[in-house]
Amino acid sequence: MPDVIRCQGLGKRYGSTVAVDRLDLTVEAGQIFGFLGRNGAGKTTTMRMLLGLIRPTAGQAWLNGRPVPDPAGLARVGAMIEEPASYPWLTGRRNLEVLALCGPPLRAGTGQVTAVLDRVGLAAVADHKVKTYSQGMRQRLGLAAALLREPTLLLLDEPSNGMDPAGIKEFRTLLRSLADDGTTVFLSSHQLAEVEQACDEIAVLADGRLVGQGRVEDLATDGDLEGAFLAMTGDDPGPPRSRPGQ
Repeated sequence: MPDVIRCQGLGKRYGSTVAVDRLDLTVEAGQIFGFLGRNGAGKTTTMRMLLGLIRPTAGQAWLNGRPVPDPAGLARVGAMIEEPASYPWLTGRRNLEVLALCGPPLRAGTGQVTAVLDRVGLAAVADHKVKTYSQGMRQRLGLAAALLREPTLLLLDEPSNGMDPAGIKEFRTLLRSLADDGTTVFLSSHQLAEVEQACDEIAVLADGRLVGQGRVEDLATDGDLEGAFLAMTGDDPGPPRSRPGQ
């Protein structure tokens, strides 16, 4: 499978503080890939570099085979970084219609707005003002915005924040359906149980360094992903683990 994300020696410093430290990472197409780490580990900083929102201070990254921030590589990328922004006094539908005006026309026109609202489970409240939405509903609206232009790659930062258990289960099913349809999903999360059920492969950051990468079943020691995660993100994380077979 081709690589849709590749980082080579990617780094970001803020003065003397190292946020991301020489990250080498490869994500293959068509999977759900979990990006794990404690708060402050460098997950969001990495995702912002991948999207060209901040400049790395070292290394290089590629999306869809194009060096970041090449517009051709970003054209089929959807993203939801941190809490999605919206106009609270507009309806969910109108928020997406306004967003659709920014950039190239939607392939399916206004029908695409209706389609993504339905796919994320917001059809029943599409014409309600966003200020009435719960946090979980706002997260769904952010995902709908990321799906508007039918991306081949989704970058999602803590996408299930604010969702109840039923909503998280529905969300997991939605992400799997997207991956089955060929969309690569790259998501950061601290919910280990959810990642274990949703993701095909994971990478773990600790203090900006990659300390583990592989398939969930290979990294979960004796079936315990939480224990493996805590061991990898301890005071002495050790060298990065190789992918199985390398």
